[in-house]
Amino acid sequence: MTSGKIAAHHATLACYKALTKKNPKLVRHWEVTGQAKIALKVSSEDQMLELEAIAKSLNLCARSIQDAGRTQIEAGSRTVLGIGPAPVELVNQVTSHLRLL
Repeated sequence: MTSGKIAAHHATLACYKALTKKNPKLVRHWEVTGQAKIALKVSSEDQMLELEAIAKSLNLCARSIQDAGRTQIEAGSRTVLGIGPAPVELVNQVTSHLRLL
């Protein structure tokens, strides 16, 4: 599995758990429409935090994941941001300028 897929799964689970209680109808729609996950690159942890704030300002589910520090990454470093599930148009307001991972 590629690093992008691994990261997407980790972030997806965080968003899924958050939205299962908050918006189960949206989660069910995401489940029956293919469970799309797209991994994109950011240039820094600061950019990731900025995107998380923008997503939350649009009332999107956004969860950044902090690494446990058991391997190569310093403990507490944010390594991935999950946004959604949400309508593509809203997610694109946050991510359309980013490149695929």
